[in-house]
Amino acid sequence: MSQILLSVIAGAIALLTAYLLFLRVQRNKVDNGVVNDIGDLIKEGAMAFLRREYTILSIFVLTIFVILILFIDLDVFGFIGESQGNINMSISYLVGAIGSALAGFIGMSTAVRGNTRTANAAESSLNKALSVAFSTGAVMGFTVVGIGLVGVGVLYYLFESPTVIAGFGFGASSIALFARVGGGIFTKAADVGADLVGKVEAGLPEDDPRNPAVIADNVGDNVGDVAGMGADLFESFAGSIIATIALGVAATQSITSDLVVLPLIIASIGIVASILGTFLIRTKDGATMSDLLWTLRYGIFGAAILTLIGTGVYISLNDIDFNFFWVIVVGIVVGIVIGTATEYFTSYEYAPVKWIASQSETGHPSTIIAGIAVGLYSTIIPTISIVVGIILSFILAGGSAETPVIGLYGIGLAAVGMLSTLGITLSTDAYGPVADNAGGIAEQAGLDPKVRERTDALDALGNTTAATGKGFAIGSAVLTALALMATYGTVAEISSFNIMDPKVLAGTIIGGLLPFVFAGLTMQAVGTAASAMIDEVRRQFREIPGLKEGKKGVKPDAARAVEISTTGSLKAMIAPGLLAVVVPIIVGLLPFLGAEALGGLLIGSIVSGFLLAIFMANSGGAWDNAKKYIELGNHGGKGSDAHAAAVTGDTVGDPFKDTSGPAINILMKLMAIVSIIFGPLFL
Repeated sequence: MSQILLSVIAGAIALLTAYLLFLRVQRNKVDNGVVNDIGDLIKEGAMAFLRREYTILSIFVLTIFVILILFIDLDVFGFIGESQGNINMSISYLVGAIGSALAGFIGMSTAVRGNTRTANAAESSLNKALSVAFSTGAVMGFTVVGIGLVGVGVLYYLFESPTVIAGFGFGASSIALFARVGGGIFTKAADVGADLVGKVEAGLPEDDPRNPAVIADNVGDNVGDVAGMGADLFESFAGSIIATIALGVAATQSITSDLVVLPLIIASIGIVASILGTFLIRTKDGATMSDLLWTLRYGIFGAAILTLIGTGVYISLNDIDFNFFWVIVVGIVVGIVIGTATEYFTSYEYAPVKWIASQSETGHPSTIIAGIAVGLYSTIIPTISIVVGIILSFILAGGSAETPVIGLYGIGLAAVGMLSTLGITLSTDAYGPVADNAGGIAEQAGLDPKVRERTDALDALGNTTAATGKGFAIGSAVLTALALMATYGTVAEISSFNIMDPKVLAGTIIGGLLPFVFAGLTMQAVGTAASAMIDEVRRQFREIPGLKEGKKGVKPDAARAVEISTTGSLKAMIAPGLLAVVVPIIVGLLPFLGAEALGGLLIGSIVSGFLLAIFMANSGGAWDNAKKYIELGNHGGKGSDAHAAAVTGDTVGDPFKDTSGPAINILMKLMAIVSIIFGPLFL
């Protein structure tokens, strides 16, 4: 049990690091009053959204908390047949929900402070701007892994039950799904409205202060790409550890064996390695995109190497089968391969995005067709990588037909390895929205053009690192979902799923359907909210005299635009969120379906969800960077017909990559967690 306490200490070190980084960000003062005023508008809008979102979520959380007490912990109605005599599962759920919400809140609170400071730092140098933006993102990165590891470690130390800590994963997953969907709908509704009316119809520059949707777009970067993403990866990090612990207990029949605590140790080593990796991130003025990309790669690769060294030493000293070290290597390599493939298909440095940009010269339909094509065939490399990773990790862990559980443990351990350096990989992801906001603030405040050049360089890099981060998130989601599915099998007392069983086949088809229904609901929500935003921006340009012309003293009603996105997103997030919780329970309880069908549902959702998430994330990223490639002066540059077509592609791609795609990752894992928690009801 002392090893578990070590993991709690490592989590506390991560939280201390996050606090010190927050102080570093705060030390950068901003003297420009206009910059501060714009930053205050963004902060007020973001905090108002989060307060309303968390108010709604608190009702949901308390409802589930009571349901868990009545039906699972105390079994008041006798459905399970045995009361636990305590409410440990319910407490674990509540802690997970609070932890996920707290991680998102801290990350966003720092981001809305770091954006103005990044804009201010960009007046001095590119390196200083990178330092401030990265430190801001790193607060999120280390808060997520810190709260996640402390939460799982403390709960497992107190309750000594893998089933109980699954409640922590349930709480984290439920908050993550709502936060990702709600934040994603908000930011993309604002982004689409700002782009279509501002750029295409009115011919305004990006982030022009005359555009009413610009502040809403800036707010959306924080509530979707920071708070939503933080909650998302908090759930991924905690879920991979929880699933692997549960399979370790099932394989060894011990709650404290070396294999059970190994995931906690790997995560602890990864935290220390990530902290050290942050010291490698430095750049200079005049750095190219390649220079900036390698600056971040040095930190990420350095952290990965240190994690492997530390893990290898730990495994050797504790006489654990060294094959488990190679399992972790497999997880990290698969993550790197998926991330690199994602970068290739979404960066304007490479052929796919350049091809989409060239297709824009022949119009809007060609742009859409090209982006869909790139997204579809971008699934090949990640799929092959995951398949190879599953087989290798299963075999290396010692899995076979006679000992499948230990092999499935290996798959879970590979997911832990993939996410072991999340502290730094999330930092490189979360800094992107901060740089994007900084650029918008620089434009609205009328700062020197060189400031916007520097923030644009950081923003373009952020798009690439965000796409790479999504690749990691998708890969880890598949491995974690598989491990959770295996854990469900042990809870539901099902050793294997028979594909000849009509119940399993029916469940598989239902599971394959759910990601498409989920994506449809979220895309429709963005479209509806975006339509309202477009109408509002057009109305303000039409009804406020002198606004479109930039008459001095005339300002847009930004608060109205923020309200439209807030109301639209909070209403629309309910149905997709409930889908993930309600459908598995219904399938499990129906007498003509039941536990076997629910297993099939999980299989089907993982297969279709994995491919759909990659397609949507990569299509969206490719459309986005095709637009940016044209804005650099290629194919006619800004204001050309090709640019207008590329903007259309980007507006389609925005909800693909920032709303529906990433939320599917959570959908897969949340349904598996729900199945584990409520599994005893289906027996």
